[in-house]
Amino acid sequence: MDQSQKNKLLKIAGEDLCFDYPMAKHTTFRVGGQAEAVYKANDLDTLKRVIAYLVAGHIPYVVVGKGSNLLVKDAGLKGVVILFRGALAALEEKRTEELTVLAGAGLGLDGLLNYCRNSGLGGLEFLAGIPGTVGGAIVMNSGAFGSEIGTRARDVHLIVPPGELVVMDRSQLEFSYRALCIEPGSVIVRVRFKFDRETEEIVAKRIADFLVRRKKRQPLEYPSAGSVFKNPPGDYAGRLIENAGLKGKRVGGAMISDKHCNFIVNTGGATAKDILELMRLARETVKRQAGIELEPEIRVMGK
Repeated sequence: MDQSQKNKLLKIAGEDLCFDYPMAKHTTFRVGGQAEAVYKANDLDTLKRVIAYLVAGHIPYVVVGKGSNLLVKDAGLKGVVILFRGALAALEEKRTEELTVLAGAGLGLDGLLNYCRNSGLGGLEFLAGIPGTVGGAIVMNSGAFGSEIGTRARDVHLIVPPGELVVMDRSQLEFSYRALCIEPGSVIVRVRFKFDRETEEIVAKRIADFLVRRKKRQPLEYPSAGSVFKNPPGDYAGRLIENAGLKGKRVGGAMISDKHCNFIVNTGGATAKDILELMRLARETVKRQAGIELEPEIRVMGK
């Protein structure tokens, strides 16, 4: 962006806009360079105006939840990173008789599950321990233990270029493995979920059980971005990487976890370059030894 564009954007977004924001503070990897600008969106109307301006000015933008599935390169990001706050990160509507909840896309999955536990709403307990947001989980169709969040989505509210709010109902939602098909440049702002009526005790027990299973299987003691690669059909990325002899392999401060080989962890002082090198090594070695091309599950962004 040039200075004129920055000034115009400031007039629209006001104090919710800042420049040269270190993305290492907002990714679970704890690495990455600076974003050119960060907009902390608190209300829908201003968000629509910001997106309309960015689209008209051909300025790149991306929504980032908790940065839990993201690797930002060391040289940083051009354009605007959008973070959700306020009403866009809260429970907006509850329909008790229909067992549905409308949640802001910026709401953390932990916050949603806490509400479900206290209200006896079942169906999303498998997400326990995933450090993401509602919007990020829907975009990625996050899943664990054989379940996916997309099966519980009843409608998705999103802003599409150049700034129009639309609602996609269940019949329009096309979920696939770790993906939701939406128009490029669209920004999800709300999601309505359908739940099953359960007791508070049952939901709490399921959440606790999933947390125990996750802790046993995953290296939660180090910063990471979760599973690095998608599981290929009929196999597991972690198994392929371990069979390739890369368990515990280190580059700089980054390491292929010796607890779960589909995790790359920051053991201290890692850079995005270190992590990218381990990703390259894993893909090339698995391709050479097993003939399988691993596809990244995490998003890699930046210059």
